[in-house]
Amino acid sequence: MDKKKAVALRVVKKLRQHGFSAYFVGGYVRDMLMRKAPKDIDIATDARPQQIKEVFKEKIYSVGAKFGTLLLVKGNNVFQISSFRGKRKSYSRSLDRDLNLRDFTINALAYEPIKKKTIDLVGGRKDIRDKTIRAVGDAHARFKEDPLRLIRAIRLECTLGFKIEKDTFLAIKEMAAAVKKVSRERLRDELTLIFTSANPGRGMKLLDESGLLKEVLPEVDSLKGVEQPRAFHPEGDVFAHTLLMMKKLKKPSLALAFSCLLHDIGKPATFQVSDRIRFSGHDKAGAQISDNILKRLRFSNKDRKDIVSCIENHMRMMEAPKMRESTLIRLFCRPTFDTELELHRIDCLASHKDLSVWRFLQRKYRGFKKAVQIPKPLLDGYELIKIGFTPGPIFGKIHRQLIDQQMEGKIKNKSQAQKWVCRTFIKEKLDAQT
Repeated sequence: MDKKKAVALRVVKKLRQHGFSAYFVGGYVRDMLMRKAPKDIDIATDARPQQIKEVFKEKIYSVGAKFGTLLLVKGNNVFQISSFRGKRKSYSRSLDRDLNLRDFTINALAYEPIKKKTIDLVGGRKDIRDKTIRAVGDAHARFKEDPLRLIRAIRLECTLGFKIEKDTFLAIKEMAAAVKKVSRERLRDELTLIFTSANPGRGMKLLDESGLLKEVLPEVDSLKGVEQPRAFHPEGDVFAHTLLMMKKLKKPSLALAFSCLLHDIGKPATFQVSDRIRFSGHDKAGAQISDNILKRLRFSNKDRKDIVSCIENHMRMMEAPKMRESTLIRLFCRPTFDTELELHRIDCLASHKDLSVWRFLQRKYRGFKKAVQIPKPLLDGYELIKIGFTPGPIFGKIHRQLIDQQMEGKIKNKSQAQKWVCRTFIKEKLDAQT
């Protein structure tokens, strides 16, 4: 028995010593029957939240008041303990009723850890064997109790490789609008699990077919029907292109997943027809739209910054073969370069399939071996003042160009730097002083 399970067993025994019943429930039991290593152990009991707190004097926190859920911290282990589901004022709560109020049959299983017995009242074991995601009882009632279950069904299909049963999926389509009642943080977490799963393309397709996509990501839904030039995008409109990119992902990082999903989100706003269909500035427009979407979904500042940066710069890759060495080095030193390079590769594969620029970047990048650092300018601000420059915007311009000269090996010491600065910026120096 692993250590976490042993600790969880002691939690169950302690609840029972105080006269309460307690069982392992939910995902732990499902994963155990699937012969997968369970990540978490959730415990259900007939004890009320206040009674649970009285039993355990350790660190215990309320996390789901609506469902009577507490988190118990024991050493390095964290357990979710929930009171049996049922009407809040009812004193007839039981394991039977609890399991019948859970979301899907594959999650409505209990395990008696002392007798080592699985309890299945709703056909969960059969649905696990059949790889089926089926709502417990009346699907509409289950989704009404917690609309997050609408999108959780999609997540389970993507992460488990199961298929949503037809009546359950029909209920999702009929109730899709109810997902708007779910907190943005909970939506973000489910979307993250979907798009970083082994099958994010399937997730996007299911979100679209169910009607959930236009409710949670209307900007992505608006990509439908936005035509693209066939010479570069034989795959079809912007939505088709984005879906194809998502289908090419398999367990991507969060930054790569959402960069692929949102990289062309600025195209509807920048669509124009001149000599051909063009989307001038869609990278910049898309970065701003993406920033708003990620703020709305309460992404962390770092995740939001990384994703927006990838989107804002995704068109720069095409210019790489014409870049100066110093510009390439700056590109390679970007903290999101690895993600940007993979975004470019997938973008190409989902459109014109020309990987020549990607191969060029790969070759150059291997040469720099990631270890290249942008050097500090050989002349700092104090030294520029000694030469005769007045502090101001010109300092930034001098430093940027000086660093380029250093990275290209044209300037190697302070003496060379001083001569180059005086020769290159003497006119701007005089202009700034008049």
